[in-house]
Amino acid sequence: MKSVTLTSIAALTLPFLAANGWAYNEAPMLKQLVEAGQLPPVEERLPKNPRVIPVYDSIGTYGGVLKRAFKGPSDRWGPTKLMEERVVETYMDGDKNLSLVPGWIGEYFASEDAREFTFTIREGLRWSDGAPVTTRDVRFWYEDVFLNEDLMPSIKALYTSNGVPMKLSFSDDHTFTVSFEKPYPLFLTVLAKESTGRPGLDRPGFIEPFHYLKDYHPAYADPAKLEAAIAKYGAKKWTDLWDSKGQIQAWWFNPNMPVLTAWRVKTPPPSDTVVMERNPYYYGVDAAGNQLPYIDQIEHRLFQDPQAINFMAIQGEIDLQNRHINVADFTLLKENEAKGDYTIEKWTKALTWSIIPNLNSKDEVKQALFEDIRFREALNISVDRETINELAFSGLGEARQASPIFGSPFYDEEAEARWTEYDPDKAAELLDAIGLTEQDGDGYRLMSDGRRLSLVLETRWDIQGELLEVVRTYWQDVGIEVLVRIIDRTLYQQHVDTADFDMVLDTFDRSSVITADPLRFLGRYGFAQSYFNWWSTNGKAGEEPPKDHPIREVWKAWESAQTAHSLEEANTYAQQMVTLHKQYGWHVGLVGETPAIYVRKNSLKNFPAGFVHDDALRGVGLAYPQQLYFSQD
Repeated sequence: MKSVTLTSIAALTLPFLAANGWAYNEAPMLKQLVEAGQLPPVEERLPKNPRVIPVYDSIGTYGGVLKRAFKGPSDRWGPTKLMEERVVETYMDGDKNLSLVPGWIGEYFASEDAREFTFTIREGLRWSDGAPVTTRDVRFWYEDVFLNEDLMPSIKALYTSNGVPMKLSFSDDHTFTVSFEKPYPLFLTVLAKESTGRPGLDRPGFIEPFHYLKDYHPAYADPAKLEAAIAKYGAKKWTDLWDSKGQIQAWWFNPNMPVLTAWRVKTPPPSDTVVMERNPYYYGVDAAGNQLPYIDQIEHRLFQDPQAINFMAIQGEIDLQNRHINVADFTLLKENEAKGDYTIEKWTKALTWSIIPNLNSKDEVKQALFEDIRFREALNISVDRETINELAFSGLGEARQASPIFGSPFYDEEAEARWTEYDPDKAAELLDAIGLTEQDGDGYRLMSDGRRLSLVLETRWDIQGELLEVVRTYWQDVGIEVLVRIIDRTLYQQHVDTADFDMVLDTFDRSSVITADPLRFLGRYGFAQSYFNWWSTNGKAGEEPPKDHPIREVWKAWESAQTAHSLEEANTYAQQMVTLHKQYGWHVGLVGETPAIYVRKNSLKNFPAGFVHDDALRGVGLAYPQQLYFSQD
C-alpha cells in the first residue's frame, strides 16, 4: 500500500502549451451540424489558444456512450467530478507528480509577495450556447453573487486574508486580478480544489454566465418576469432558483444553463437515466488538435439497492465507476472481470474511515466526556483495527489513525499510529479513572447524571453496516452502549451542520495535499462544527469555543499559513495542524489507505493506473475524463 509519493502542488506550475496555427478536428456528430449550417466551424468555436490536454496513453478516437450508475437527484457529485472546470486545476503525470495548470484561463501570474494573482481568460472562449466569455461574467459573479449576502450570507475563510475578503479588479475584457490584504501563498492550491464555493453545483470559480443568469437576478431582471419564473418552478424566493438545488443555476437540473464543461446535461434528473452530451464549444484539444471530449455522451442509470451496482458491472453495463463501489466487494468483482468484460483498477484513497465524537454536543454530560482526552483515548484503544480491516475491507486497507496518508508532504508516522494499539484493559482503566465506574443491570456504564452511557452513532454510508456492528461490539465490551443509525445523506448533512449528533462515521478525507482543503482539520464536517461555524463567520453564527480550547491553536496555525511569506513557511504552519490533531486525538480513525476500486470497461482507454483518489484532488476528475476514449477493436 505505501507506494505513492506526492509533491506539494503549490511548488509546481506547468502551463499547457498553446495550439495556435493548428488545423483542428472535431467529432463527426459536430461536423454534421457544421455542414448543415447549425453550428459554426470548429475554428470559430475554439479560443485562439485552446487548452492542450495531455493524454495518458494515446491519441483517442471519437464516439461512444460512457455508462455509469447514480442513486438519484442528490447524488450529484459523481457526475460533477466528471465535469468540473476550474480557474486552475491539479494535474498528475504518470510518475504521480502534481502540478497546477491553467483551466479556462490561458495564463496566470502571482506577485512576488503573493498578495495579487492575475488571470487572463482565453481569448475567444465561449459558453456552451456560443456566447463569448469575458470579464463581465467574472464581475457579475463577484459583485452580484460573491458579495451578495442573499446568495452568500458569509464568505469562507479560505477566501480571506487577515479576516478581509479577497478583492477583484478588472483590466479589460479578458484580464482580472484577485488581491488580498496580506500574502496568501496557498491561494492557488486552495483554488484548485475549492474554487470559490457556493452557490452552484460545481463550485464555479470566479465566473457565472451573465447573459443568462441576469434574468434571474433582481439587480437586472424584469420584476414581473422574475416573479413568473419563481412561480413556474415552485420557489418561494428568487434565491431558490440558485445553488445546488436551484432549477435554474444548477446545470444538473437545467439543460439551458450555459457551462464551460466538456459535457452538458441533456436529460436531467429525476429521469431514471440522466444523459450528458458533448459541449460543442469545449475549449480543450489534444496534442493533435482534436477538439475534446472524445466520448459523445455519458449516461447515468438510476439504482437503489447497493448490490444492484455490482450486478450492473458483472452484466457489462458499467463502463467506468468508482462511486458506490464497495471495497468489500473487491473479490466478487475481481472474479467476474471476464464475464463483465472489465478490469478492476485500483487507486489509493487519501482517507481514513473514522468515527467522530461531537465536541459541540447539546447534551452537556456527553459533551464533557467527548472533551475529555482520556475518553477519546479509551474509544480508540478499545477497537481492534486489524480485525475491522479483515472483516469490512477484505484486508486491503491499513489500520491507522485519521491523519495524512503515506506519501503526503504532511505525512506524520506518529500521527498515523496514535492510539491504534488494541488494549481493552487500558481502555477500561481510563473509563474508570474518568469516574464511569457504576453499571446498570445490563453491564453498561452509567454517566455522572445516572443515565446509561449510550451513544448514537450515525452514518450515511449504508455499505459500512458490518464495520459499525464490529465497532459496536468492541465498545459494548468496555461498557458503552452504541445505537447505530444509517440515515439519508441529506438528513445526515443536516445533523452535522447543526452539530445535532453524538458520533458519526465518515471518511477523514482530503488527506493528501491538506493545504488544498484543510477543513477537516479546522473542525468542519464533524468534531467541532459549531466552533468552526463561529470561526468561519467571524462570530456571526455557531458557538464560540472557550478561550483556552486547543481548536484555537489549529485556527491560528492555518491563519498563519494563509498569510505566510513563502510556501515553505506556509507548509510549516500546516504541519502544525497535523501535530495538534495528533496531540489531542479528536477522531477515532479505524482503517485507511484502502484502494479506490474502479470498474473499467476493457474498451475504455487512457484511464491512468495507480493514482491518488482524494476529494482535494477532485476524485475521478484527476483522470481528465475529456481524454478518455473507446477503442474501435
